[in-house]
Amino acid sequence: MDQIYLFAILALIAEILGTIGGFGSSLFFVPIASHFLDFHSVLGVTALFHVCSNLTKIAMFRQGFDKKLIVSVGIPAVVFVIAGAYLSKFVDSKKLEIFLAYFLMAISLLFYKFKNFKINPSKTNAFFGGMFSGFSAGLLGTGGAIRGLTLTAFDLKIETFIATSAVIDLAIDSSRAVVYASNGFVHTHDMYLIPILLIVSVIGTYIGKRVLAHISQEKFKIIVLALIFLTGLSCFIN
Repeated sequence: MDQIYLFAILALIAEILGTIGGFGSSLFFVPIASHFLDFHSVLGVTALFHVCSNLTKIAMFRQGFDKKLIVSVGIPAVVFVIAGAYLSKFVDSKKLEIFLAYFLMAISLLFYKFKNFKINPSKTNAFFGGMFSGFSAGLLGTGGAIRGLTLTAFDLKIETFIATSAVIDLAIDSSRAVVYASNGFVHTHDMYLIPILLIVSVIGTYIGKRVLAHISQEKFKIIVLALIFLTGLSCFIN
């Protein structure tokens, strides 16, 4: 029982940080959940958790979406998340965990070193951003950092940014959830976690939204990047 409480608290923290940082909760949730579940189970649970999380974000940040970006980023993201999710069946889960650890540490250092780096807001970059974020989400369980970097290039308002990202992410997670289920990653004995994660997604997104109104997003992102690095390091050690 204590493990469930710890899992819920850590998932809540992941949801709050994911909302504020703009990366999405999976960047934190996947390595956290890997301490409690095998990696393939983590992929299945993460996809279902993210469906709940993104529906919550769409409801709370519904001031407007960028329809053009939903199409230009979302379509390649959905296509390649299916490819990544399918390939995850053929890769050893331990190797995926190690790769995820390196990925998290590398992406945090890259974003920290090149704070002012921006992608040009072109259709080509939107396509490739969607492609890489989708493939990463399907194979590793997280692609929010790449999608966040892509959407940042288009200078969106915070509400529009989060709502647009959530709509794209919802399409990604719905698609990969189907593939993960066909791969056997979604287990009936893990379904008791879904109501817990639904509550966590509502509370975490609400808290994240409130915090965003009172804190500099740029300063907080530095803290988030440090936490991403430490999360990757703990995943690697594990």
